[in-house]
Amino acid sequence: MSASVDAIPPVIEVDHLSKSVTDSAGRLDILRDIHFNLLPRQTAAIVGASGSGKSTLLSMMAGLDTPTSGTVRLLGQDMFALDEDARAKLRGQKIGFVFQSFQLLGNLTALENVMLPLELAGVRGARQQAQAMLERVGLGMRLSHYPKLLSGGEQQRVALARAFVVSPAVLLADEPTGSLDFATGAAVMDLMLELNQEQGTTLVLVTHDRGIAAQCERTLTIEAGCLL
Repeated sequence: MSASVDAIPPVIEVDHLSKSVTDSAGRLDILRDIHFNLLPRQTAAIVGASGSGKSTLLSMMAGLDTPTSGTVRLLGQDMFALDEDARAKLRGQKIGFVFQSFQLLGNLTALENVMLPLELAGVRGARQQAQAMLERVGLGMRLSHYPKLLSGGEQQRVALARAFVVSPAVLLADEPTGSLDFATGAAVMDLMLELNQEQGTTLVLVTHDRGIAAQCERTLTIEAGCLL
């Protein structure tokens, strides 16, 4: 018999997460008591108006920003019980990132950009694995091209290849189609979901596009720092 859903341990546990900052105007609550779990292979979209706190939530899920209270557990590990170096190591091993602005290194070719996380992790055969992943995303003829010679859609496909080549447990994507035209964005989204299913990754993406959010299994709506 297969295990029930309740018996499957979550990949991500966001446990009563809050974030506040204080300045000369007083205290600002960015996130308020956010609580949810995500299972292996689940896809979730975080939606909300600009300034609602969705990108801050994504940043804390990556351990890049620290909460005022609450915590995030990745594969059962409390991320904020770790020091900064240990969090960075866990992030490098288990989390992939895709950004609206691609975040490719301009002085590296497409192949070198995808090889980089493998080399940092000490993986053997980095070149072969990176080339295979670029071929998978349809860029086998662009291996030696630098980012400035690639279209926006091609750059985002390089970014997808770089994110997925390390087989992350979690992929965090912040407005991954935000700087692309509709057709290119739709093709990138389709590719990201295909790769997600192939690798069994848990996908969390921030988007303002309800059409994109509807392609995910879950929609998490943030309003004024609260999860609706």
